[in-house]
Amino acid sequence: MTGTIVNTVTIIAGAIIGSILHRGIKEKYKQVLYTGLGLASLAIGLNATITNFPKSQYPVLFIVAISVGGIIGTALDIDGRFKRLVDKRAKRPGTDPNASGANQSRLADGLSTAILLYCIGPLSMLGPVISALKGDHTFLFTNATLDFVSSMVFASTYGIGMALAAPVLFCWQGMFYLITKISASAISDALMAELLIVGGLMITSSGLSLLHLKDCHTLNLLPSLLVPVVWFLLMALWGA
Repeated sequence: MTGTIVNTVTIIAGAIIGSILHRGIKEKYKQVLYTGLGLASLAIGLNATITNFPKSQYPVLFIVAISVGGIIGTALDIDGRFKRLVDKRAKRPGTDPNASGANQSRLADGLSTAILLYCIGPLSMLGPVISALKGDHTFLFTNATLDFVSSMVFASTYGIGMALAAPVLFCWQGMFYLITKISASAISDALMAELLIVGGLMITSSGLSLLHLKDCHTLNLLPSLLVPVVWFLLMALWGA
């Protein structure tokens, strides 16, 4: 669980630094950090996809997965619901900053928003799976860098209490890691290759969003990760 531990530590470190920079981080510095992370996400996502193309047993499966998963995600409006939930938690109307308990309320809002952002996404969900199966922590290290920057930004606004999001992330990613370890024998190399192709495309789309080139509504693509799993299950049943 090296990648998950690093990811957890970076959130705590970001919260400490951000709380020291309590006056906030200038927008121009935020932008350059996220631009760098967007470029890194593009490189890592494309590398994962291209590297695993030759290993694919079903060369068009990733197209089917992205298409079917995207349709399901769009129908469920996963991306829209997530963004509305984050906006609702981040900007609660009618809060008097001078009222008693306002600080606790703001911290709760900040924590809930940060936890959603840290936990929901292809890097945070696919990363522990890759880590458990292959010992490759690239996705989680990338996610850790993203979360480090986000944690600094959150803590500069909400304070050191944002570090409380770290144990939640640890439990979330730890759950994916343990489930994968327990069921590792059921996940073949062929299935893993398909998941990495689809996951790589999703990480690439996240990079495009970070660079403000195209909002691909990446969360609507999350069901795409289930399509290869269902396909391989059907193939196993058909072969049986």
